[in-house]
Amino acid sequence: MRELPTPTLPLASIFELRRLPRAEETVTAQHRLQVTWARTDEELREAQRLRYRVFADEMGARLTGPTGLDVDAFDNYCDHLLVRDLDTLKVVGTYRALPPHQAARIGRLYAESEFDVSRLTHLRAKMVEVGRSCVHPDYRSGSVIMSLWAGLAGYMKHNGYETMLGCASVAMVDGGHYAANLYCSLRDNAMTAPEYRAFPHTPLPVDELQTGADVAPPPLVKGYLRLGAKICGAPAWDPDFNTADFLTLFRLSDINARYARHFLGDAMPR
Repeated sequence: MRELPTPTLPLASIFELRRLPRAEETVTAQHRLQVTWARTDEELREAQRLRYRVFADEMGARLTGPTGLDVDAFDNYCDHLLVRDLDTLKVVGTYRALPPHQAARIGRLYAESEFDVSRLTHLRAKMVEVGRSCVHPDYRSGSVIMSLWAGLAGYMKHNGYETMLGCASVAMVDGGHYAANLYCSLRDNAMTAPEYRAFPHTPLPVDELQTGADVAPPPLVKGYLRLGAKICGAPAWDPDFNTADFLTLFRLSDINARYARHFLGDAMPR
């Protein structure tokens, strides 16, 4: 894998150069939440600590880097969305977003380590790659993920972006049977048009793993599909995270009006 260029500015200075929406507060029946974007090195570390807790401690991912942090070469180029519990001041949810001008600086997308995405080249000028989404295990009742989606929607609208691309990861604790059955259930009705397909470098062996069982999508995938997102093709196997990754494409122009305000609130395109 080609080594990525190192930013020439301190991380805090890079954050200052980006167009980030202002912080917003949300009050739910359970929590007072703040949706904001990391603007300092320490705020980025908070996101990386949460990611480590979920991906390494909970899911068993093999991560390299500083102890207790999930860090990779893309982090310094991404904008990092945070959901903070205002009562405890802890970051309880996060996403990262790679905007098109930063993807151009790197020269590739994170997804390209797993997929051939050449058919999506014409979308890149206004496409944001999202990923590393996670929620603290004590906050998975729905309000945090909805706050994350609202934050992403505000970011897209604030910057005039049109498309989101990202991997929806499905754990393979059962050896991959659930993920294979999930793909079989989605490929007839939830796929992009052929001109928007992507092709995994290491495909999940669906034919060997599928059992014909009828399975429901996990909440994150179900939410994406309700919004109007589509799956770009067969899943890839990520051995480091031991997940099946479904590359997912969501264009704001395709948003499902039935669910738009429920998930995106005031950030819904008009």
